[in-house]
Amino acid sequence: MTTTPTTEIRSSPGADEAAVRKAIASTARPPRASALSAAFTFGWRGMLKVKHVPEQLLDVTITPVMFVLMFTYLFGGAVAGSTAAYLDYILPGILVMSVLFTTVYSGVALNTDLTKGVVDRFRSLPIWRPAPLVGSLLGDTVRYLIAGTVIIVLGVILGYRPGAGVTGVVAALALVITFSFGLSWVFTTMGLLLRTPNAVMNAGFMGIFPLTFLSNVFVDPATLPGPLEAFVKVNPISILVNASRGLMEGTASAGDIGIVLATAAALTAVFAPLTTRLYRRG
Repeated sequence: MTTTPTTEIRSSPGADEAAVRKAIASTARPPRASALSAAFTFGWRGMLKVKHVPEQLLDVTITPVMFVLMFTYLFGGAVAGSTAAYLDYILPGILVMSVLFTTVYSGVALNTDLTKGVVDRFRSLPIWRPAPLVGSLLGDTVRYLIAGTVIIVLGVILGYRPGAGVTGVVAALALVITFSFGLSWVFTTMGLLLRTPNAVMNAGFMGIFPLTFLSNVFVDPATLPGPLEAFVKVNPISILVNASRGLMEGTASAGDIGIVLATAAALTAVFAPLTTRLYRRG
């Protein structure tokens, strides 16, 4: 038996490169995504993460319910004389506290992407560089909205009746979400500076817990010792709670609302550029 040797025909590297270039050139180049489109795309990515891991919604559904029930029925009678009276006082405060706690996870999520190398892939894309950051925070506003809605619906079920009706409630929720968006930039900066997601979470809650509990969320500042009362009155979270209570009851102060909006703008103006710079330096 004889075998006929076969000759393997190999194309030259130059021919392969020419074929690839020809195939690419035969199709129209897709348009570059606008900054807004890229940001919304990354916001939708955050929503898809929740879809595939629904346990991420526990902190904006179960936790707010626990806060409302626990503080209202454990401390309502002792603080305000009745749970109904205390619910009227504490519900706007719990709304603020629960949503602000959720902002910590913005930094945790960013640090998780950073440590897993996902951020390196984002940097290689031909998109507006801050789009992953802005999109992630826009996606987080949906979580804030869910947390706030859960608290308000539960409050209504328990007997809370806002004096300003639906309009006041929507305005208060919008104000809280606006402030939370500004505060979340602080935690994204933290997410780029610290090494692990656990470190971001621990540092974030270590900072936000004292500010939240040393506020007027739970008790009237007039019942506190003098130095503590003075601190509580200038605490930005206390001012946010005052503005939220006022909007929900129809007695809002334009000064409180202005301070809240100015604080949110200042946080964004300082920490958004800082986060973007850290993100680019990588």
